[in-house]
Parts: sequence; C-alpha cells; structure tokens
Amino acid sequence: MSGNVSRILVVEDEPTIARAVVDRLVAEGFAVELAGDGPTAVERARTCEPHLIVLDVMLPGFDGLEVCRRVQAERPVPVLMLTARDDETDLLVGLGVGADDYVTKPFSMRELVARIRAVLRRVERPVPDAALAPLRVGPLELDPRARRVRRDGREVHLTPTEFDLLACLIRNRGMVLTRAVLLEQVWDWVDASGTRVVDSHVKALRRKLGQELIRTVHGVGYSLEIA
Repeated sequence: MSGNVSRILVVEDEPTIARAVVDRLVAEGFAVELAGDGPTAVERARTCEPHLIVLDVMLPGFDGLEVCRRVQAERPVPVLMLTARDDETDLLVGLGVGADDYVTKPFSMRELVARIRAVLRRVERPVPDAALAPLRVGPLELDPRARRVRRDGREVHLTPTEFDLLACLIRNRGMVLTRAVLLEQVWDWVDASGTRVVDSHVKALRRKLGQELIRTVHGVGYSLEIA
C-alpha cells in the first residue's frame, strides 16, 4: 500500500455525517467510496476492495455488525466502527464480528482521521524477516507471513489488530505487559486513552482462543500464560 492512495469505504446512512466524513477524508488525501445501507456496503467492499472501512452500526437493510461479518468472511479488511452508544456489550459484539477499532458518536473529525491513520499504519508496518518465522506456543500456531493462527490445528479467524495483539503477547510470553505498552506496540498510540480498546480486544481473543490463555494482572495489564 505504501506510495499508493489508501481507499476508504465509508458506510453511513445519515447524509450530513456521511458528507462531512467523506469531505474530510478526501481532503486528507484518501480515495473514498460511500455506501448508505448494509447490502450496498457489502457489494462496494467486494468491488472496490478498500484498505479500510468506516462502518456505522445502525444501517438500513441490515446493520453494520452483519456488514462486518459478511465482509470479513470474504476478505480480511480493517474496520473502524462508528457507534452511537458507548456500551461495552455493543463494542464487544462489534469487535467479535471483526471490527478493529471503534469511535463513539459524537466524534471529532480529527479523532476519526487519527484512528484511521493508526489502523492503516499497523496494516502497512513492515515486518522484519526475523519476525516472520512461525511461532508455536502450546496449542497455538502463528504464521506471521501468512497472518494465520491455528489452535489445536484448527484455523481461527482474527482481525488484523487481534493478530498483532496476539503476536505481541506471544513474543513477550511470561511477561506482564501494561495497557500503555500494548497501546504503543500494537495500536501505535502514545497516550493511554484507549485502555478499553485493549480490554475489549483481549476479551475477543479469549472468546476465540480460550479463556485460560491470557491472564489479567489486575491494575497492571495482561500476560500470555503458555509454557
């Protein structure tokens, strides 16, 4: 993707918000496609193959969660969800179907652009050759080159952020990593404003890979507990 214009698919049914987001992203140098309902969003994702999707949860046709589920089933793509409710259950459901990050309405355009750029940096980040060797830890097999994960031989679908979080925990297994360290290493955030993002992604990983693998060290952070 380096050197090329990143394509963003914006899925939003409120015209005022949609136009404001599209205009700002175009001004920031992105190529932008727009969809206003669930079925159109899935079709646009298939035809334009965006580098990232900005996806509202509440949509006509079918909602953003179903859009995310269908899109991720066809082709892994980073998804930034827009949610009107700052509700932990809603956020976990969104992360569970393949969203990488979320922004709660009302949001500033500056924050939205910053989150988009952070997600794209993670996807574009070059991986050193030494970090491309397959990792096998307990029941887990992680292939950094193909970005695939298996537990007990069965492939488990992870979003790009979930994969990076798991890889970080595996490479530092046995160590307790604070939320601030995880935010810096996985999300490229230099502040601690996204601690709930870390917690939500850890919960999503536990749900997909098993509750026992990641230990919570209360008041500190998380540790991968595999010999």
